[in-house]
Amino acid sequence: MSAEEKLAAARADLATEEGVLVAFSGGVDSSAVAAIAHDALGEAAVACTARSETLPEAELDDAKRVAGEIGIRHEIVEFSELDDPEFVKNDGDRCYHCRSMRLGKMFERAEELGIPVVCDGTNASDSGEGHRPGLQAVAELDARSPLLEHDVTKEEVREIADSYGLSVADKPSMACLSSRIPTGVEVTEERLTRVDKAEALLRGWGFSQFRVRDHDGLARIEIAPEELEEALDIEFVRATRAHMEDLGFEHVTLDLHGYRTGSVSPEGTTDGSESETGAGELLDAQYPTVE
Repeated sequence: MSAEEKLAAARADLATEEGVLVAFSGGVDSSAVAAIAHDALGEAAVACTARSETLPEAELDDAKRVAGEIGIRHEIVEFSELDDPEFVKNDGDRCYHCRSMRLGKMFERAEELGIPVVCDGTNASDSGEGHRPGLQAVAELDARSPLLEHDVTKEEVREIADSYGLSVADKPSMACLSSRIPTGVEVTEERLTRVDKAEALLRGWGFSQFRVRDHDGLARIEIAPEELEEALDIEFVRATRAHMEDLGFEHVTLDLHGYRTGSVSPEGTTDGSESETGAGELLDAQYPTVE
């Protein structure tokens, strides 16, 4: 089936529901589902974003903007993953605990609104990316995944988003802020806040694909290979050192491997909207180091 045919099937499927609440991050996957749901159900479709310490402020702003592009009603619920000791300890099942709490809030809001179905943005490409504990939470809570149900791949998701004229059609994947903290290092509000502010700086300086990994006070900056030359500029180095130290990082490094998804996660673990493909060494190629 073509992406257009899969879209038509997903839309017809959702049109049989009395109402749908979409777990909505503002990324391309959940945005595509929200657009399909709104197309199928109109005012009976709702997008819902869960706000917590792990959601970058820029992502919340994007979610609000994209909901406006779609024309869908947008709800925001608030909670804290830091209330769960199992999440805080940051083991290999962190994403399971996060997704369970996040989707749990979606089901609570759906019940308040009298909406019988909760959908997420899992697509057909996600299920083949290794151990993804977050998908276990989706299955346990019985959320629907229209993209997965209709075998819509990541590439086709972008086609669908583009067909709806969504600005996020080409948006890079964005995982929650806790994915920047190495497995086994506790997730704290302090670490999440300084990562969020550090990445906001890089975004403001014009970089589009990057991560700031927080190795307990050492900032390891990953920049996409095509943007790495700009990061090697001495003026950028000096400015980065000053700003990162102001945020509370004791040392700043630039990873010469460039941006890699999931480079602080257990090997074979993938989750959190960002495909994570292996641990790698923490500091295997981070020169020049600026101190």
